[in-house]
Amino acid sequence: MHRLRRLKFWALAAVVVMAAGCAAVPPSSPTSASSSFPSDVAANTPGATADGQAAIAAPPDAAQIARDDAMEMRAAEHAADHSDVPYSNIWQRIRAGFAIPNMDGPAMVPYVQQAVQWYSTKPEYIARMTERSRKYLYYILEEVQRRNLPTELALLPFVESAFNPDAMSSARASGMWQFIPSTGKHFNLKQNMFQDDRRDVMASTKAALDYLTKLHDMFGNWQLALAAYNWGEGGVQRAIAANQAKGLPISYGALNMPAETRNYYPKLQAVKDIIADPAKYGIVLPDVPDHPYFKPVTITQDIDVALAAKLAGITIKEFRSLNPSFNKPVILAATKPKILLPYDNATAFEQSVATYQGPLSTWTTYVVHATSSPLQLARNLHLTEAVLRDVNNIPVRTLVKAGSTLLVPKPPQDDQNVTKHAVENAVLALAPDVPQGHLQRLIAGRYDTPFTVAHRYGLTPAEVARWNHIAERSRFRPHSVIVVYSRRPVFRQHEELIAQRDRKRSVRIADRRQFAHAYRHSLRYTVHPSYRHGVRVAQR
Repeated sequence: MHRLRRLKFWALAAVVVMAAGCAAVPPSSPTSASSSFPSDVAANTPGATADGQAAIAAPPDAAQIARDDAMEMRAAEHAADHSDVPYSNIWQRIRAGFAIPNMDGPAMVPYVQQAVQWYSTKPEYIARMTERSRKYLYYILEEVQRRNLPTELALLPFVESAFNPDAMSSARASGMWQFIPSTGKHFNLKQNMFQDDRRDVMASTKAALDYLTKLHDMFGNWQLALAAYNWGEGGVQRAIAANQAKGLPISYGALNMPAETRNYYPKLQAVKDIIADPAKYGIVLPDVPDHPYFKPVTITQDIDVALAAKLAGITIKEFRSLNPSFNKPVILAATKPKILLPYDNATAFEQSVATYQGPLSTWTTYVVHATSSPLQLARNLHLTEAVLRDVNNIPVRTLVKAGSTLLVPKPPQDDQNVTKHAVENAVLALAPDVPQGHLQRLIAGRYDTPFTVAHRYGLTPAEVARWNHIAERSRFRPHSVIVVYSRRPVFRQHEELIAQRDRKRSVRIADRRQFAHAYRHSLRYTVHPSYRHGVRVAQR
């Protein structure tokens, strides 16, 4: 009978939602019976077992089913009541979907107050952060509500990255949602030399919401799910198991967790409190319309970033703020990537690309055949070493291994797109530039240059100059230390002969200078005999 009553309810709710057309997000949308548990769940309702594996949820009892029915009915009524409510800005829409219980337990109140105090005393920071969010917030909120999730989750990038898609942490977490490389790969975020989807607005948002939903299903409430998002699910599982073994509660405030995680949800609660009532804290939120900021456009031909921005009628800075996942000055079409453009510029871009006369891309790929230095590669490719290093992010004192893929300028006659195989298999492998031979230190003579040292030890002037950080045409400072790597031994006798030669040369030069000085001095005091006697030549 109870099951029949639930089926009737769901049929009624479906009719209401279909009639509403576009409903506001309900307070909560559990995916399982355990997902409706409050934050202070009892110790006998675990999210994980002691061995770190997720526990199998027990069937809900009658009281739990009644609570679920009441909550679902309130959600359906809320959706029906607010289906046609227009929102003047995005903040009203976010407030209407708050559903995670406030963190108001005595153990956590000081943490929330501290976070609120920190944010409220930095209005300039809040202004920059909220202004930056206007480009991304509508899309994120749409995705959150499409999945029937609490709208607090749309505020999480405020805590993670201050809505900076280029943010990079010391733990190599990147993007608005701060994915580390391994977690990003687990959620299918491509990371290669041309693109890093951890910084892609759409791809990273989808991955983050997938991950958060998985954590919510695992732990039964959003507060623990958020703790796991920051700390890792394994850490939260171990903390829950430890409290269960001691008969302690397994709520957010009761678990033993790192300080960063302890302050994590309180920061989100503080942002939520400020968004809910900004005037209370002296904060003025920017007017962000409840309208999409950007529109995705699929790229079908390789195109330079600078040209794409020009054809879209926006600055390169604006283009990169919407498309921070592209690592290079060109967007390669082989994987059919989507670029984001301001809503009103997307159609104009497509039209401009269709009518553009000339090459869209000036870059292509080159596979290195033999391990080489960037200088050698640059000379072979008729580039400057600086351009090759800058475009491919090659650090100093490194060699490029054979099989590596480099981005290089495209020849004028080449109008082909880079192949999908080249894009998907591109890798830049580097090795330390450890010269062949033994490290040897010499004392520079008065006239030593990279050329003279290279000639003595069978090296090239470029190598000697690079090892000693001077220009090839420079001269070493006398008696300074010269570093070389050579298989030829340093013969002290030979070096002494060089030093003697330099000394003799110095002596010869000094003698010539002394002679020239004496000669000039003698000319000053040499007088014609006729002048010495005061008699003119004509009078003799």
